[in-house]
Amino acid sequence: MKTKIIILYVTCIFFSCKSEKKPPLNNTNSETWISLFNGKDLSGWTIKFTGEDLNTNYNETFKVKDSMLRITYDSYETFNNKFAHIYYNTPFSYYKLKFDYRFVGEQIDGGAHWNVRNSGVMLHSQSAKSNTYNQYFPVSIELQLLGGLEDKNKRPTGNVCTPGTVVVMEDTINYKHCIRSNSKTYFGDQWIHAEAIVLGGQSMAFIIEKDTVLNFKLPQIGPTKPSKDYEGENWEAWNINQETWGNRAGQILTEGFIALQAESHPIDFKNIELLDLCGCMDKNAKNYKSYYVKNEPESCEY
Repeated sequence: MKTKIIILYVTCIFFSCKSEKKPPLNNTNSETWISLFNGKDLSGWTIKFTGEDLNTNYNETFKVKDSMLRITYDSYETFNNKFAHIYYNTPFSYYKLKFDYRFVGEQIDGGAHWNVRNSGVMLHSQSAKSNTYNQYFPVSIELQLLGGLEDKNKRPTGNVCTPGTVVVMEDTINYKHCIRSNSKTYFGDQWIHAEAIVLGGQSMAFIIEKDTVLNFKLPQIGPTKPSKDYEGENWEAWNINQETWGNRAGQILTEGFIALQAESHPIDFKNIELLDLCGCMDKNAKNYKSYYVKNEPESCEY
């Protein structure tokens, strides 16, 4: 009796799937991660330094070696405020980002004391091309990366910093330029695994070594001038064009570019991958994925 029931059940499933012409069910949960960095060269990325033309790799700061994207200062005598970012050429809105990073060596002379073992990954960033010539930081949401110092004090990583932006914490706009996570402090030159879950203009979550260390929502463009309620730096100090951004305060950032930061301490990145959460959410489509959270009907394939 049991044998007959099992045969009947399998037969029903077979004919049901065949008649509805649905795609194979075993593929819908399979995650399709994109490698943003190919481990061989800087294809697909654009470089912007303060005071340099687009795609000028000043003093060969950005290098590729042993499948790592390396930010180095071997050819520098002094930092001289040569802040830089390398931007992936495609913008994203809803996605998961993961990568490994490690700080190495010593900070180059001339770097600010707060930039020792300090870097970041900029999310929902303006494009490299839209930066002003002398701009220090792009308008963006920064996943700040910090390393422990010799004083052995607590120095969490996976913080959020907000150049030209603000975020909402517990239903209140937080005007602090940097907001600490609850991560542990990581000392030395060890590799650290980091992730970000970015849901358009809704929310972001930062994850360090599989622990969620920070959550916030409604990333948006901040006011361009300090006030009694605004604790961030003056945009003039960053050489950000206030005429471009001044009338956009409060605008929710729903998408943007991803950029790696170079601000005077050597750092290595590897395994930079992204899972796009935008896609076809029609279960009858060939390219439907169960993990999509933002529907793009025009991408459906039948």
